[in-house]
Amino acid sequence: MTKIDEQFMHDVLNIVDIIPFGRVATYEQIARLIGRPQNERLVGKALGKSGGYGKHPCHRVVTATGRLVPGWFDQRPMLLAENVPFKDDNHVAIKKCQWQGI
Repeated sequence: MTKIDEQFMHDVLNIVDIIPFGRVATYEQIARLIGRPQNERLVGKALGKSGGYGKHPCHRVVTATGRLVPGWFDQRPMLLAENVPFKDDNHVAIKKCQWQGI
């Protein structure tokens, strides 16, 4: 299994930092953008550890189906504050708000 090293963490957070207000990106999308398409789960783990790296808009990252992070009760209100559309309580309307990336 690949480890989360400093370079991986910084690569992930650099992408997270450029996700625009009111848009979301997926774990898969971030993994692809950093050149590590096979490591989408590792992206999620890295985001779970991101608190030690300062403030980043990690709330803008969801699954490919638009599902929110289970148990992260602040994510939905943060996305609603950015006018991100939802299709139900636990999923953003991914087709309407997914950032197309760089």
